[in-house]
Amino acid sequence: MQEKAKKEEGNPITRRYFLEAMGGGAIGIVAAGSVILTAQFLSPNVLREPPSKFKAGVVEDFPVGSVTLNKKQKVFIVRAQEGYLVAVSAVCTHLGCITNWKSEEGIIACPCHGSKFDGEGRLIEGPAPRSLPKFAMTTDDRGQLIVDKGVVVGEEVILKV
Repeated sequence: MQEKAKKEEGNPITRRYFLEAMGGGAIGIVAAGSVILTAQFLSPNVLREPPSKFKAGVVEDFPVGSVTLNKKQKVFIVRAQEGYLVAVSAVCTHLGCITNWKSEEGIIACPCHGSKFDGEGRLIEGPAPRSLPKFAMTTDDRGQLIVDKGVVVGEEVILKV
């Protein structure tokens, strides 16, 4: 008996203590996970996107015959030779790739699958099923162009300045 007691004194971790510690740790992990999942459930699940209405710049920033890409909003601001302005989506209607302006060819081209659009977003060729959408544009009292991506307009709608 005395030898058994001496062995227990020399070994500070007993089997009972080990099992109690493991059980307490498991309960703690489950409790922490429950708190985290509850906090995630109660917090709002919001997708942060840029606003659909934005200021593109003043009219003078867009020279006649230019096509300017607003990378943040994924919109081309097109100023035609006739002087009017059009806002065209830079997102391809095929699979959602961001298109590029090819100034040497005078087209908007999709790098993913080869769709081609004219300078105002009308479909020329490729797997894209339709032309690029155009967005509503207005000017404020200071001459700032305001593009509203929430309003898709027809092909005949232009902004004369």
